Order: sequence, then structure tokens, then C-alpha cells
Amino acid sequence: MKDLQEILPVTTVKKNLLEIIKRMEKLDEVVAITRNGVPVSVMMPFDRYEGLLETIEILSDPRTMKVLKQSMKDFERGRTVGHKEVWED
Repeated sequence: MKDLQEILPVTTVKKNLLEIIKRMEKLDEVVAITRNGVPVSVMMPFDRYEGLLETIEILSDPRTMKVLKQSMKDFERGRTVGHKEVWED
């Protein structure tokens, strides 16, 4: 995931919300919002938020993580199947 692209005070966000939202969507940016110089919130495009929730769900599922770790070991050991083999009839 990309790092924060911008850190803005809440007063700036209140004044320019529509413009900030359009820029976030267009550039797939994440914006931190501060109050009195302290980060209090994050804004991000909805697709990125959904992806973050899906990632958390995957990482919190022990069975899925076990399968992923085994897949990584298989790849490191060269136990892979090529593209042609997968799609051959």
C-alpha cells in the first residue's frame, strides 16, 4: 500500500472537501487529516478501503495463511506449474 500522500489540517479539508475527494479518486491518494497538528483521521478512496478490509480478513484467517505460506515454500523450492501446463487441455 502506498504511504500517505498528503497531510492536511481539518480546516483545509472542510474548505476544500470536494476538490480533495476528486484528487484522491483520480490519483488513488491517501490523506491524513490533522487537528492542532495531531493526526486524527485518514481519508482514502473506497476501493482502497475495501482492499484493506479484504487484506485484514485474509491475514486473520489461519487456514488461508497456512496455505499461502506453503505456496511460498513450494515456489522457493521450484515446485511450480507453468502457464502452458495450466491452460493445456
